[in-house]
Amino acid sequence: MVTLARTARARRAKPARLTRCRMERGKLTLRFLDTIPSTFEALNGVVERLMALAREMKCDHEHLARVELALREALVNAVVHGNRQDPKKRVIVSCFCQPDRGMLVAVEDEGAGFDPREVPDPTQAECVLETHGRGLFLMRQLMDRVRISRSGRRVTLVKRLRS
Repeated sequence: MVTLARTARARRAKPARLTRCRMERGKLTLRFLDTIPSTFEALNGVVERLMALAREMKCDHEHLARVELALREALVNAVVHGNRQDPKKRVIVSCFCQPDRGMLVAVEDEGAGFDPREVPDPTQAECVLETHGRGLFLMRQLMDRVRISRSGRRVTLVKRLRS
């Protein structure tokens, strides 16, 4: 059984190890770009199309499950926290692939943004029983790299293929 303290240490150590993305910018190909309204109904179609790309890249079953959950978390956060479920506001989703290396997905909302340092660690005792606040933590656990940019309005997820 993994202790909460050990999990928190592993989460903090992960970004330091992965400060550079091993994918090469010049070799990334834009495979998907869509702008959707901030509704839950719009999310499913995006997830289905991006998962088809992940399968096309020959992601194994474990990778597929991780990518799908992290992608859903990023999209729901953009709709709920970023755009406050305002259907007039949009979410921009893009996916770049490098067939021999992996995929990079960016989700950007039109909200006010957030400071990731202000997000409480859900593994801390005072947060464990909360019913929310685990999305960013899950994304960081499931993906190889998570980057927050544009003042917290864009989340970039990277999943590398394993040989």
